[in-house]
Amino acid sequence: MKIQQLSLFLENKPGCLLEPCRLLAEDGINIRALTLADTREFGILRLIVSDSRRAAALFTERGYVVNVTEVLAIEVPDRPGGLVHLLETIGNSEINIEYMYAFPSVRSEKAVLLFRFSDPDAAMARLQAAGISVVESVEIVGPGGRG
Repeated sequence: MKIQQLSLFLENKPGCLLEPCRLLAEDGINIRALTLADTREFGILRLIVSDSRRAAALFTERGYVVNVTEVLAIEVPDRPGGLVHLLETIGNSEINIEYMYAFPSVRSEKAVLLFRFSDPDAAMARLQAAGISVVESVEIVGPGGRG
């Protein structure tokens, strides 16, 4: 299943991460996963949240530049070499990995990798055909719905 990811463009200066996180907290939107990439002048905050539609509207209302993209959450064994099978499956195709980030899963002995592929539909079909688990957003949160 494809998951909606928000990308916010932030100035690269102290304190800029606080405001978007505070806005989400005040609106009751939970952050499930995030990553922050930077250049000298700006940063890109990528977020998976409990309500991407509401969060995107909130950020837009507050003047943030927001981009909504689709990513795949893929579960792999949390052990040395757990990523290799996935990379071999994608590596033998024309599908490009644009970026990815990872975190341990609430499931035992698994890790969840969030991938932005050049062709998410083709990537999902290829991975599923190889027996690699593409998970739904509800499966990447902790007990009681907390991430």
